[in-house]
Amino acid sequence: MPHSSDSSDSSSFSQSPPPSKQDSSDDMRKVQRREKNRIAAQKSRLRQTQKADTLHLESEDLERQNAALRREIKQLTEEMKHFASMLSSHEQLCSILASPPPPPEVLYATHSFHQPHISSPRFQH
Repeated sequence: MPHSSDSSDSSSFSQSPPPSKQDSSDDMRKVQRREKNRIAAQKSRLRQTQKADTLHLESEDLERQNAALRREIKQLTEEMKHFASMLSSHEQLCSILASPPPPPEVLYATHSFHQPHISSPRFQH
């Protein structure tokens, strides 16, 4: 659309009233609000970055703990296999396991539960 030099178009721009105190006050508030918003957005981005950094460090720490626990599980599993093998070898050679267990009265016949354990006169009544 070609631009015409119509006098009504140019008169609408040139006849706008000069900025009033109210307009400049509104402009000043807009500038202040934008500056305040810019600072708030900057702080928000900084907090978000710090939170992401903290989560990243925590994640790395948890990964290290997980790896250490996996190594410990592996070591304990190997130790368990070793002890199971030792027990299996022992069971084959153990004379106690080969003979039948003694009756319970034989196990407890040598113990007297009614005698005092402390013979010092200080503790006797």
